[in-house]
Amino acid sequence: MDLYEAITMRRSIRKYKTDPVGRDVVERIINAARLAPSWNNRQCHRYIVISDKAMRKALGELLNNPSAECYINAPYVIILCADASDSGYSGGKEYYLVDCGISMEHLVLAATTEGLGTCWVGSFRENPIRNLLGISRDVSVVAITPLGYPDETPEPRERHDLKKIMYEEAWRKG
Repeated sequence: MDLYEAITMRRSIRKYKTDPVGRDVVERIINAARLAPSWNNRQCHRYIVISDKAMRKALGELLNNPSAECYINAPYVIILCADASDSGYSGGKEYYLVDCGISMEHLVLAATTEGLGTCWVGSFRENPIRNLLGISRDVSVVAITPLGYPDETPEPRERHDLKKIMYEEAWRKG
């Protein structure tokens, strides 16, 4: 599968098969995330790979998410963390969120290329997750995703027309 096909095929998967995923595949996916560009090449992203079923279940319960079952069935849950001091701050912007967004996008596209599903979750209460996983207070929990073989095939969601989001030479000119 080429990059454009992976971008087109990627979906948020909320139902997973319990089929195992090889550790070599997981490491290839995390390696793709590791290769993402970052502010001043500071590489602030860190990944926690959870395979223990009881821990996956506990994470699903902490998220208070209607699709908590996916954390039980998917063989892995991936937690993306960052120490903001390992990234940049310029012009009033903390770049660790950009760095992590790029890295996580590499991860979900690599997973899609491997035939696996993900569901990028960014809305959660950090402290319960920090407590469960022993994450230091100076480290941000940025995103979470289950990782496994999809047990659903969601239809593509509607996207804006290119003419609505692409301008020529100036804001809203085109």
